[in-house]
Amino acid sequence: MQASTHLIKGNLEVKISKRRDLPCFREFKERKSTLTRNLCIRRGSICSGLSSGAVSMGAELARARDNVETVARSLIKFRSVKGQASGGDVEDLAPINPHETSTGTVLPFVGVACLGAILFGYHLGVVNGALDYLSKDLGIAQNAVMQGWVVSTLLAAAAVGSFTGGALADKFGRTRTFQLDAIPLIIGAVLTAIAQNVQTMIIGRLLAGIGIGITSAIVPLYISEISPTDIRGALGSVNQLFICIGILAALVAGLPLSRSPVWWRGMFGLAVIPSILLALGMTYSPESPRWLFQQGKISEAEKSIGTLYGKERVPEVMYELRTAGQGSTEPEAGWIDLFSKRYWKVVSVGAALFFFQQFAGINAVVYYSTAVFRSAGIASDVAASALVGASNVFGTVIASSLMDRQGRKSLLITSFSGMGASMLLLSLSFTWKVLAPYSGILAVVGTVLYVLSFSLGAGPVPALLLPEIFASRIRAKAVALSLCMHWISNFVIGLYFLSVVDKFGISVVYLVFTAVCLLAVLFMAGNVVETKGRSLEEIELALNPTT
Repeated sequence: MQASTHLIKGNLEVKISKRRDLPCFREFKERKSTLTRNLCIRRGSICSGLSSGAVSMGAELARARDNVETVARSLIKFRSVKGQASGGDVEDLAPINPHETSTGTVLPFVGVACLGAILFGYHLGVVNGALDYLSKDLGIAQNAVMQGWVVSTLLAAAAVGSFTGGALADKFGRTRTFQLDAIPLIIGAVLTAIAQNVQTMIIGRLLAGIGIGITSAIVPLYISEISPTDIRGALGSVNQLFICIGILAALVAGLPLSRSPVWWRGMFGLAVIPSILLALGMTYSPESPRWLFQQGKISEAEKSIGTLYGKERVPEVMYELRTAGQGSTEPEAGWIDLFSKRYWKVVSVGAALFFFQQFAGINAVVYYSTAVFRSAGIASDVAASALVGASNVFGTVIASSLMDRQGRKSLLITSFSGMGASMLLLSLSFTWKVLAPYSGILAVVGTVLYVLSFSLGAGPVPALLLPEIFASRIRAKAVALSLCMHWISNFVIGLYFLSVVDKFGISVVYLVFTAVCLLAVLFMAGNVVETKGRSLEEIELALNPTT
C-alpha cells in the first residue's frame, strides 16, 4: 500500500511540475499559510506534548502531504471542467467548489432587490380594479381606445425599459441601476396618482412602465449573481413569488374602491413607498462581485464577497472568478455580439423561453378568467381574481422548494405539459356536448390547474435560468434582450386576444395554446441544459468553452 501511495504521489509530482501555469498553483500559494495554521486542527494531532523539533518535522511532512492532495484535487477539478467544456454536457459537470450550504448575509439583499419584483407585479395589477373608476374621473368611460392605451402603455414602455436595463447594468453596475430606476418609478407613481386628464395618466404609466421594464431585467440578474450556488434556484424563484405578491397587493388595495370611488388615486400613489425603499436599500447593498471583477475592481469584489458570504469564503469565490476568467481576457460584449455564431444559440434559447411563456396563454387565461368563473356561477370578480392569484402564489412557493432538487429543465417540461393538458381541458369544456352539464366546474378546474402548472416552472424558471446560461460578458444585455421578447409578446397578447376570440371562438384559441405548450415541451427537452448545483462560472465554461 505504501509503495502504491509513493508511486501515485511521484506521478502527481511529475504532472505538477508540468503545470506550474495553472490557476490552482496560484490559489495554492494563497492558501499555504491557512493550511499551515489549521494543520493540527485538520489532522486531529495533539501538538501540546511534542517538542518544537518534532512539531516542525511533523508539520513539514503533513504539509507536503497536504500539498500533493490539494494540487491533485485542483488538477482533477480543472480537468473535469475543461473536459466538459470542450464537449460535455453541463449536467455531468463536476463542481469546482463543493461547499456547505450557506446563505451568509445574502437574504436581506435579495429582499431589497425583490422590492423591484413587487413593483413589477403591483403596476401590472393595479389598473385592473381601478380602470372603471379612473375612466369616469378622467372622462374616458365611453372611450375603449383610450382605456386600452392606459393599460397597454405600461407594457410597451416596459419593453423599452427591459431593453435598456442591461446596458445600464453593465455601465453603472447593478445597485446603481436600481437607484437610477427608482426615479421613473417614483415620478410615474406620482403622476398617475394626481392625474387630472388622460394625457398625464398615460405619461405616468409610460414612466412606470420603463421602470418596471428595467427591474424585470436586473432583479433576476442581481439575485443570480449574489446567490450561493446551492440555493440559487430557490432564491431566484423568489423573484416570481414577489411578482405574484405584488399583483395580490394591487388586488387587495382595490377593495375600498366600492366604498370610496376616488381611492384609485391612492392605489397608484402607494407605489411610491416601495420605490423609495428600493433606492434607499440599494445604497447599503453590495454590488455584484462578478460585475466588480469584470471591471477589474478586485479589492471591491473581495469586499463584496466578504459581505455576502463571509470573509472565509473570499479565496474560494475569487478562485472561481479567476478560473472562469471573467473580465480579464475579453471586453464587454456589444449588442451585435449577441447575434454572433458564438452566442446566438444560447441567446435564442433565452428569447424562446419567454416567447413560449407568453404565447402558451398565461395572460389570456388571466384576462378571461372572470368570464370563465361567471359561467360557473362565480359572479364576484374579486373572488375570481383572488382564486387565480392564490393559485399562482401557492404554485410559486412549491416551485421554490423544488428548484434546487428537481432542477430547472425538469420543472419546465412538467410545467408546460400540465399547461397543455389544462388548456385541452378548457377547450373541451366549451365544445363537447357530453361535458356540457359540467362545463362550469371543468372550466374553473382547468383554469386553476393551468395557473398552478404555470407557476411551477414556466413562470419562475425563465427569469432564473437566463442569468445562469449566459456568459458573463453578454449576461446583462442578453437578459435584457430576452425580457424585451417577454414584454413584446405580452403586449401583442393583450392587444389582440379579445378580437381573435371574437373571430374564432375561445375553444379554438385554447387549442392553439395547447399546441404551443406541446412545442414548448419538445423545445425544452432538446435545447435547455440543466443548471442546478452549478456555479455560474462552471456553466459558463461548459456552454462557452472559448471564453
